[in-house]
Amino acid sequence: MKKVSLILSIVVMTAMMLSSYGDGASTEEGASTEVTIGKQVWMTQNLNVDKFRNGDPIPEVKTKDEWNKAGNNEEPAWCYYNNDPANGEKYGKLYNWYAVNDLRGLAPVGYHIPSDAEWTILTDNLGGEEVAGTKMKNTSGWIENGNGTNESGFSGLPGGGRNEYGTFYYFDYCYWWSSTEDYDYTNYAWYRNLYFNYGLVNRYSNHKRFGFSVRCLRD
Repeated sequence: MKKVSLILSIVVMTAMMLSSYGDGASTEEGASTEVTIGKQVWMTQNLNVDKFRNGDPIPEVKTKDEWNKAGNNEEPAWCYYNNDPANGEKYGKLYNWYAVNDLRGLAPVGYHIPSDAEWTILTDNLGGEEVAGTKMKNTSGWIENGNGTNESGFSGLPGGGRNEYGTFYYFDYCYWWSSTEDYDYTNYAWYRNLYFNYGLVNRYSNHKRFGFSVRCLRD
């Protein structure tokens, strides 16, 4: 009985922590906030927080000039796609990589931003990059019959991106940062993305000033 009570307490505390931290993007109806894939435990929602783990605010940046300035100064920033809070409710926020890499901690307690290698473990567990995308995509929410099977439970949705100059683009794609720099190009970092019209997962690096979604992995 003591063991059961302890497990229930941990589950309740975790749920309360996630709720108070403000991580809320939509998943399929009835879905959990976590899913186990192989030996990894992933959130099923994109990050939607406006404070670092220590409570410091992360600046919201709306205009192109402000976004460009934050990137040039290597300062953390976030935004909603098209600066529309309704997009945050469903898709989470977009963060530049300086927010991802900030020592104050972007991920909630007990989680971290996945490294490039950890993203590769995920796609390997799902059969490799060529087929993993279909298994990661939600069964609804993608245009032109681009929905996936979501057999992984990852519940990936398109959320778009923001380039280094502050322009929003490709709302029918999704992009997720990794915590790993591209050491050949020090201003770049690795990310993964899904397309509406393909079942693969792409691995690229891009400028740290870009705004991408963030998906957290349990420590």
